[in-house]
Amino acid sequence: MGTTASKVENASGMPALKTIGVLTSGGDAPGMNAAIRAVVRTGLANGLKVKGIRRGYTGLLEEDIIDMEAKSVSDIIQKGGTILYTARCPEFMTKEGQDKGAAICRKHGIDGLVVIGGDGSFQGAKQLAARGINTVGLPGTIDLDIACTEYTIGFDTAVNTAMEAIDKIRDTSTSHERCSIVEVMGRNAGYIALWCGIANGAEDILTTEKYDRDEERIINNIKEKKKRGKKHHIIVNAEGIGDSYGMAKRIEAATGMETRATIIGHIQRGGSPTCKDRVYASAMGAKAVDILCNGDSMRVVAYKNGQFIDYDINEALAMKKDLDSYLYEMSKRLSR
Repeated sequence: MGTTASKVENASGMPALKTIGVLTSGGDAPGMNAAIRAVVRTGLANGLKVKGIRRGYTGLLEEDIIDMEAKSVSDIIQKGGTILYTARCPEFMTKEGQDKGAAICRKHGIDGLVVIGGDGSFQGAKQLAARGINTVGLPGTIDLDIACTEYTIGFDTAVNTAMEAIDKIRDTSTSHERCSIVEVMGRNAGYIALWCGIANGAEDILTTEKYDRDEERIINNIKEKKKRGKKHHIIVNAEGIGDSYGMAKRIEAATGMETRATIIGHIQRGGSPTCKDRVYASAMGAKAVDILCNGDSMRVVAYKNGQFIDYDINEALAMKKDLDSYLYEMSKRLSR
């Protein structure tokens, strides 16, 4: 065991941590359990007490808080979802909810908190930090839409799940010589659609960032490929575009090609995390505890240029992210 908690002050001159908490907030993502495990065991290795907060900020406000030991996180690294559960909490968006959350942290002796989630979860962490609770955010979202990082916990598993599903749909689409529209998750971010479109060799990729709603162009693309002897057509459609069933009807009517729509849905959130999601989530969880033990707060852990680093939470939230233009343009060339 380490000696961090026995020190009066840490390296930055701040009072040493004694107890940290960890919660998962927003949408679940494969790899969250690996991050929880790393937070708990790194905390214990540094002589800290660790508490798990169930059901995110909702559980914090309801004091659904448990003590966690090394055994608490045994046999979870391979499991999808989150053992701490998750929920969305409108109450925590209010000043009263934030004040209450900080008071509850102090009541339970939690002087450092690791928040695993997306931008909305980080906003909550920022408010707790402003109220004296040291916080560190971990990017946990299958959408890969957090601008400060090249990796988010869960994306790798989700995109591989979607890719495998589209491979299977392509088999039956080819057999029936039909057009298949496959809707993947990504309400405001098209990374799953873009990556799957490239990996699955889709003829069209529709994302919220790039799609111009020109359905006639897609119809003409199908007709042109049909003339060249193409027997099937795959369209990967992001959730934010939607209307997959209506689009299928219109395309079939305009092209004469049998067209079917499939919405993959929440299967993309579940399942055993990939090796990458297990390893990277573990590294991020351990780094979050290291940051707290160093006396830092209001930080977000990120992966950039092959390294695990951290940003000020305000800087991270101010960053903007768009689809990789090169990958998008490349996908169009490869689909010809």
